[in-house]
Amino acid sequence: MNLNNLTKSNNPMLSDSAVNKASHAGKASQRGPVERASGGTMTVSGAVTKTILLVLILLTTTLYSFRFPSQMLMTVGALGGAGVYFLTSFKPTLAPITAPVYAVLKGLLVGAVSAIYAAQYGGIVFQAVSLTIGTLLTMLIVYQTGLIKVTQKFRMGVSMAVGAIMIVYLISWAGHFIGFTIPYLHEGGLIGIGITVVIIGVAALNLLLDFDNFEKGEKGNAPKYMEWYFSMGLLFTLVWLYIEFLRLLGKLNRD
Repeated sequence: MNLNNLTKSNNPMLSDSAVNKASHAGKASQRGPVERASGGTMTVSGAVTKTILLVLILLTTTLYSFRFPSQMLMTVGALGGAGVYFLTSFKPTLAPITAPVYAVLKGLLVGAVSAIYAAQYGGIVFQAVSLTIGTLLTMLIVYQTGLIKVTQKFRMGVSMAVGAIMIVYLISWAGHFIGFTIPYLHEGGLIGIGITVVIIGVAALNLLLDFDNFEKGEKGNAPKYMEWYFSMGLLFTLVWLYIEFLRLLGKLNRD
């Protein structure tokens, strides 16, 4: 199983268009009591609850895939997860159905990848999980205290950085089949480690966009299904962050 092309790095669910879509949908839901009563509106607490549910689903399939790792499970998780993810980004109303499916598929991927790293480096999975949780809590504190404010310029900057990383990973993925590699991206050494650290930094900043979108969805009275939509986006970021920590720890142990 190849570890070089596992990380997806763009999150269209957390783009400006997604937030605007949620706000417009929320305004439309306020046109009459029938629409509001039929589905309700998004709340931060509701989105947090849905995120917890998705994480529990992901952990269930992760444990299975970790115990019985295979190339097939990793491929199904990676390609299936990507397909469901982008389908949902274009059709947010499907999120209550597709978000749990996405969590199942990403669990297959995470479990298989974790098993590969665990077989090479003892204790690496626990370290990566701890670092991911620590980063999540740290960025939540940063967001709540306003140390970093999610302004329009900040959102644009993080989105551009994430988009650039996505392009690099897509080129790397294509190169795997064509027969070329991007220098340093999957290598150890100071440069390779530095690249991974930068990517982790961008993923951590992307968490601030996740948190901000939860609040914007509530303030904009977005429809209830957007709780699943944005919680799916947060799950994406957490999985991305976890896999990047695995890669970083693997490089550090290798060198």
